[in-house]
Amino acid sequence: MSSPLYEPSPLELERRAYRRSRARRSTVVALLSTLIFAVVAYLTVTNAPGWERTKATFFDVSYGWEVLPSILEGLWLNIRVLVVAAVCVVVVALALALLRTLRGPIFLPLRLLATVYTDLFRGMPLLIVLYLVGLGLPALRLDWIPTQAAVLGTIALVLTYSAYVAEVFRAGIEAVHPSQRAAARSLGLTHRQTMRMVVLPQAVRKVTPPLLNDFVALQKDVGLISVLGAVDAIRRAQIEVSQTFNFTPYVVAGLLFVLLAVPSARIADWVSNRAARRQQAGGLV
Repeated sequence: MSSPLYEPSPLELERRAYRRSRARRSTVVALLSTLIFAVVAYLTVTNAPGWERTKATFFDVSYGWEVLPSILEGLWLNIRVLVVAAVCVVVVALALALLRTLRGPIFLPLRLLATVYTDLFRGMPLLIVLYLVGLGLPALRLDWIPTQAAVLGTIALVLTYSAYVAEVFRAGIEAVHPSQRAAARSLGLTHRQTMRMVVLPQAVRKVTPPLLNDFVALQKDVGLISVLGAVDAIRRAQIEVSQTFNFTPYVVAGLLFVLLAVPSARIADWVSNRAARRQQAGGLV
């Protein structure tokens, strides 16, 4: 005989109806407040004394469409640099994190080297690293050192962001409970097998949200390679502005970077919320 279906009590139904009404009310209030703020901001800007001049200088739609293909061509370079840099950052940062988690006095030099690297490049501004790498390496005049601005910019990005991401990986590794390592070693796994099959999968899952946030930040900072002369989206915008003294290309380049970053930001938010829900669900009895 099948068990009867669960039927919520009248009190539970009343609670659900109340929660739905509160949710609808909150949605309506949020929409109204956003609409009022948008209208006030629009009227404030458009009624400013210098709005017409600002509109012609920064928001010339026809000129924006005219320069869009050129800026998109430069953005393609930013995307390629982003992909290469992101892959290299993950590899270098993971190696640094593993070096910093090595145990035993014999590994002290490696731990010290990884610590100095992390402290150095986390404390140094990215713009200075770009200048040091982009201007310093070619000055050595070694045949095997690249001289392309995009390549040098990618190296600077990898050097800087590897230090940040390495700390994220290290935090994830240290967040794995020691009993996991002990259980793996009791099963006969070596240290390398324990890290590869037990610790790292759990660590990466724990730090996925901050990793995605670092990726979003990297998406914006790839535009800084233009200071080395790389003809990316920002450099293309600078060239167009220097010819017409109209700043609309900067607005176009900025919007393209926003469109590039928004999907990653939403994915990062979704992963963070999902991790929070899992943690809350795991804490329920």
